[in-house]
Amino acid sequence: MEIDESLVARLVAEQHPDLAGETVRYIAAGWDNELYRLGDHHVVRVPRRQLGADLVEHEHVWLPKLAPTLPLPISAPVFAGGPSAAFRWHWSICPWFEGAPASEAPLANPVDDARRLGRFLAALHRPAPADAPLNPHRGQPLADRDAITRERAAALADLIDSAAVLAAWDRALATTPWDGPPIWLHADLHPGNVIVHNGQIAAVVDFGDICGGDPATDLVIAWSLFDDAARSEFRRAVDVDIDTWERGRGWAITHSLAVLSSSADNPAYMTFGLRSLAAATAAGSDSSA
Repeated sequence: MEIDESLVARLVAEQHPDLAGETVRYIAAGWDNELYRLGDHHVVRVPRRQLGADLVEHEHVWLPKLAPTLPLPISAPVFAGGPSAAFRWHWSICPWFEGAPASEAPLANPVDDARRLGRFLAALHRPAPADAPLNPHRGQPLADRDAITRERAAALADLIDSAAVLAAWDRALATTPWDGPPIWLHADLHPGNVIVHNGQIAAVVDFGDICGGDPATDLVIAWSLFDDAARSEFRRAVDVDIDTWERGRGWAITHSLAVLSSSADNPAYMTFGLRSLAAATAAGSDSSA
């Protein structure tokens, strides 16, 4: 089914008529959703495929429960749209956060924002209930990523120092695996999902991959957003043990390789992947607790 501004306007008019007079404007499309600005204060998230629709339902169930417990605003839906004759999947109206993704907007004080984001994750990272979503690609043992990580490192040998990358990866694999209960995860925490306004982190968005698992998964952001000084402050604020931190470094390595493997035609993503990989493989750059 084609998704466009007229469809979104129809969905809003049918299911949330209080907002029917608001202007609908296309913003962007991701892997799973299309985004439409709705007036000045809302954004509509409409899934593009079945997988995206499943993830929207996870957000409908869990984000309203988590949002009040977190120290930063998140994209919890203010209205949960349902299937109808016009559109067969669930969809959302979420708050609109002024600003731009951290991948595009610089931080005025990275150390302060590292502390802010670390405290956010410390608040989020608590045991998830038994019926929390599971994700086969996030929150799982780092060893599950071994084969694909080595395959990608070998394929990128002309671009990266594969031996150094795999040495850092092996050190991460040697850490003690997570043996605690599944912990609530954002599970896709990269700079594109962190909103910056007036030079400061203002919100965290796109919780479609929310699940329970190893908290190290969310630590990828330490190497993909912050420099050494800010990363050290982030580590203090998030307050994890050394094994979890080093597994997080491993997640940063495997995530960076995934980005590089799919960015041949995207110079900005290529630069991002190389920078994140370099930070994650730089031994000792963030060794202070």
